[in-house]
Order: sequence, then C-alpha cells, then structure tokens
Amino acid sequence: MESLTELYRIGKGPSSSHTMGPYRAAQLFAAANPPADSFSVYLYGSLAKTGQGHLTDRAIEEGFGGRRVKIYFDQQTASLPHPNTFDLVAWLQRRIINRWRVISVGGGKIEIVGQETAAAPRVYQLDSFSAIRRYCQNRQWRLWQYAEAEEGAALWPFLHRIWLQMKRTVDEGLSAEGELPGTLHVHRKARYLYCQRHMDESANTKYNRIVCAYAFAAAEQNASGGTVVTAPTCGACGVMPAALRYSQDKLGCSDQEIERALAVGGLIGNLIKTNASISGAECGCQAEIGSACSMTAAALAELYQMDLDQIEYAAELAMEHHLGLTCDPVDGLVQIPCIERNAVAAMRALDALSLANFLTHTRKISFDMVVRTMYETGRDLFSKYKETSEGGLAKSYRNRL
Repeated sequence: MESLTELYRIGKGPSSSHTMGPYRAAQLFAAANPPADSFSVYLYGSLAKTGQGHLTDRAIEEGFGGRRVKIYFDQQTASLPHPNTFDLVAWLQRRIINRWRVISVGGGKIEIVGQETAAAPRVYQLDSFSAIRRYCQNRQWRLWQYAEAEEGAALWPFLHRIWLQMKRTVDEGLSAEGELPGTLHVHRKARYLYCQRHMDESANTKYNRIVCAYAFAAAEQNASGGTVVTAPTCGACGVMPAALRYSQDKLGCSDQEIERALAVGGLIGNLIKTNASISGAECGCQAEIGSACSMTAAALAELYQMDLDQIEYAAELAMEHHLGLTCDPVDGLVQIPCIERNAVAAMRALDALSLANFLTHTRKISFDMVVRTMYETGRDLFSKYKETSEGGLAKSYRNRL
C-alpha cells in the first residue's frame, strides 16, 4: 500500500476527484507543453455530468494558470476506462502538439493513460487487515506502531499538519455565515448549530448538536471551495474532524494521541483504497462517506485504547451499514445530501465505537470481507447512482414540480 501522505491531502474543495485531480493534471500538462498557445479539455462521464456543480472547470482554469483553455462537457461518450476520465489537448497555431488521457481515480490522485508516471512508492508490504493484525499481534504492537515502522518518523510531523488543518477547517466553518455558492441557495448551518442551544438541552442533545456542528463546518467549507483535508475525499472531509475534535474536547487528549488515531484511521482508508475504491463516481457514496465513517470509527477505537479486534469491528460495522449508499448530488453540487451525510456519518462512527466496546466477541463479518462487499456492491450500482446527478435525490429534486 502507498503512504498515508497519498491518502490525506490538503487542498481546495469541493471534490478531490473533480477539482484536486483535474487541477493537478492541468498544472502538469501546462508545464509539459510550454510552446502551446491554447489548450482544450474534454470532460467525460461523471466529470461531464456534475463538473460544473463541482467547480471542475474553475479548477482546470486555475491549473492552467491563466493560459488560454476551452473546456467541453461531453456527456455522450461511453466506453470509458473510468467514470472520471478526461482528455487534455495542447495546440500550437491550430495544430495539435500533444494529448493526454487522464483518469482522476479519487482522493486527488490522477493516472495518465499510456504513460509510465512516477508511481507512489509501496510503503506498506501488507494489504489486508487480517495480515496486519497478525503482524501486530506477533509483536504486541498497536496499529499506529505498525504505521510508524513502515512510514518512519516523518509520519508524525505530517499527521500533525493534517490535524492542524482539520481543526482550522472546522474553526473557519464555525465562524462563517451566509449562503453557499451555487443554484440551491443553501444557507450555512454550522454556526447556528454550534451557538444555538436547544431549549431543553440534555447532555446527549448537546453531544449530537456539537458533533453535527463540527461536521457541517468542515463540509460547508468544502462546498464553498475552502481548504480541507481529504479523509479520504473532499466530499467526506467532515466526518473525521467532527468526531475526533469532539472526542478531544471531551477527553482532553493530546494532539499526539489524535495523530496516532489518524494513523490508525489512515490504515483503514488505505486498505479500502487499495482493495476497493474511495471514488463516488466508481462505487457510490458508500466509497466516500462509508469509508470516512469506517476510518473514523477505527481512529476513535484507537483513541479509546481498544484492542485490535475491537478496532476491526468498529471499522467493519461503520462500513457495513453504509453498503449501497448512492452518490446523488442535487444539481451536481456537493451540498445536498452531502453536507448532512457528513454529520450523520460522524454520529454513526461514534455509535460504532460504542457497539464495538460491547459486542466485538459476537461478530461474524471481518473488515476485509466488508471491503470486498462494498466494492462488489459499488460495481453493481447503476451509473445514475454514482455521482452523475441522474438518479436518487438529484432526480427527485429536479422533478419535484
């Protein structure tokens, strides 16, 4: 598996696959073609169908750094190698001088078809939870110690930066007000949730309100094009910060303890990314929100010093109950139902933690099994439920009148 530095990325929202990936590709293509006097970009599949709502065109223009570019949204071309496929074409005096086909595979990562690109190094030699669990049990290690052994000491300064950015994103979202950009005229709700005490607020009601406020804050920052951390994607960026920030507030744990939890959650995300997918365009929202919930549940279990079996059960449980979740962004925007899903998943991660504390000895399903199942389910989903805005809530909202 790759380094956690390839999973957790700091960048602009609202979508790691629709903005961060295309932005990076445009940067690389512009740098590779200095003589070009203009460029064309052809977006296909999910990028074509939801790219305008996801600000893909703006990200590409920024990636080209002011050089002349024309962007086409081709919703007809089929037989694509991946739902997030696009072509970059360089022109000089009306003649094509270079062409790339690029795939945005999720989490901000891109692949250039037919090129021997510098692949991210394989840092982790083990690529299943069962193998990692055995390895750690034989050495009496916790999972974060395994991550440290494979990544080296540089892992901790990196995760410290990641945690600082997660908290910064939440703080920025809690202080922001007004309307999110786009056609839906959605008003920000994080500050209201955080500041508006319920008229008959119990401890449980407050806990729910604060966790949801943190999740809304990060997800709203993402929807407005703010800076977020992919965990594992932009669209699911609010789940981990919300649950971990609340837990740090409640427990008074150190940043170092949070960073160890992030390492454990990152291992879970890496396993999903390696053996299945974290792309909503490929496997639906189960691959994004479901993965984020699973990562968060495992991170929380580490924070509470649970054993390996309990950590596995928390991660498995969190993913299992997102199986089949569709990706159906209304009007192609990462707002409805995406923002609320971040809050619901953060709460579900905390629920999975609680159940793992009690019921781990009763479990029948392994984490590796649920990851395989998620991938098979995602591949079986109709394309209209995979980030195309053609089905689900997106269709119902469009046809509401």
